[in-house]
Amino acid sequence: MITQNTGPLKGIRILDMTRILAGPTCTQILGDLGADVIKIERPGSGDDTRKWGPPFVKDADGNDTSESAYYLCVNRNKRSLTVDITKPEGQEIIRKLAGKCDVLIENYKVGGLKKYGLDYAGMKEEFPDLVYCSISGFGQSGPKSHRAGYDFMIQAMGGIMSVTGEADGSPMKVGVGIADVMCGMYAAISILSAIRNRDHAGKFDAGGNGQHIDLALLDSQAAWLINSGSNYLTSREDQHRLGNAHPNIVPYQVFKTSDSFFVLAVGNDAQFSKFCEFAKAPELLEDSRFKTNTDRVQNRNILVSLITDLTQQHTTQYWLDGLEKLHVPCGPVNTIKDVFDDPQIQHREMEVSMPHPLSGKGEVSLIGSPVKMSETPVSYRNAPPTLGQHTDEILEEILSMDENERRVLADNGVV
Repeated sequence: MITQNTGPLKGIRILDMTRILAGPTCTQILGDLGADVIKIERPGSGDDTRKWGPPFVKDADGNDTSESAYYLCVNRNKRSLTVDITKPEGQEIIRKLAGKCDVLIENYKVGGLKKYGLDYAGMKEEFPDLVYCSISGFGQSGPKSHRAGYDFMIQAMGGIMSVTGEADGSPMKVGVGIADVMCGMYAAISILSAIRNRDHAGKFDAGGNGQHIDLALLDSQAAWLINSGSNYLTSREDQHRLGNAHPNIVPYQVFKTSDSFFVLAVGNDAQFSKFCEFAKAPELLEDSRFKTNTDRVQNRNILVSLITDLTQQHTTQYWLDGLEKLHVPCGPVNTIKDVFDDPQIQHREMEVSMPHPLSGKGEVSLIGSPVKMSETPVSYRNAPPTLGQHTDEILEEILSMDENERRVLADNGVV
C-alpha cells in the first residue's frame, strides 16, 4: 500500500463543501489521485453520514465510536476543517481558502449558498480561475431545480427502478446508492476536464479560465440508462422489468442449478454454441428459433425454460468449471463476504487498511481504489478524518493563522 503522494493530481487543492455520497465520492476519487482535499464540515455535527449506522468503528473496549462505516466509505484522503459558514468570519475563511484552491465543490440546495455570498456568481469575479462544481438533485435551472434530491427518489424518477426487479414484482432500487455514485464520477471527470481547460487556456491568456460545473443527479441517472434508454429512443417502446435478464441478449441472466445459482452471460453465437455443446444439448443449436441472438431474444421465454431444465441437473461449480474452460462467460452470485474473500480481489488490493485514532484495532478496513496507474499510482495517505481533525493544521498551513487567531475563532464558535 502506497502512503506517499504519488498521484497525478499532486499539487491540486480541492475545497470540498459536500456531504452524504455524491460529492464525497467525487472528492475521494480526486484525493486518491493525489489532490489535497479540504473537507468543510459543520462544527459539532459534521457530515450527516457520520451518524448513519450501525455499524460504527469500535474502540478498544468494543464500544461504538463516532465514525460510521458509511462515512468511512467515501472520505479517505481528506482533511477535515470545521467552519460555521453562517457566521461572517466563517464565510471569510471559505473565501480565503477558495483563493488557495483550484476547485470548490458543493452540494447545497440550489441558491443555498447565495445568502452567504459563496455561490458561483458571488465568487466568480474575485476568483476567476476557480473551477466551481455544484451537485444538486435537479440542476441549477429548470422547473424542478428548487427541489432537494436523494438517491432513492432519483433512482425512481430517473427510470432505473422501472427496469429493475422481477417482471411480476414491484419496481426495485439498486442495492447501493448508485445514482449518487455515478453523479460523483461524472463530477470527477468534469472537474478534471475543467482543470485541463483552465491550465491549457492559461498558456495563451492572462487567466480567468475557471468555470461553473452544473451537475444534476437526475441528469446523470438519465445518462446511465445507457442501452435501455437508447432502446426507448430508437423504438419509442418502454422497456419492462426482466428480472436478471438482458433486454438485448439471450441467454444473459441468472440460472438455477441443483444447489444454488450462477450467471450465464452468452455474448455471441459462438459462445452459445459452446454452451450447448457442454450442456449436451445439440438440439438447441439445430432449432431455428435459437440460431442467432436476434432469434433467441424473440424466443426468450422458450429458450430460458429449456436452459433452466438443463442447468438444474448439475451443481453451480460444475457449470462454472466446465464453461470457464470453454471461455463462455459465467460467474457465481457472490455475497459481499465472498467478494472480499476472492483471491482475485485480494490480489488487486481492493481491501486496504489504514491507521485510525479511534479504532481499537488501530486501523480501519476500507475498499481500495480500482484505479491502477503504472507511473502515478493512487496513494492512501489519510484515513477518513475525525470531525475537525485538521482544523488547526489547515488554518495555520494554508491561511497562516497563528495560535491566538485560531483560539479566538474557536471561542466564538466559528471553527
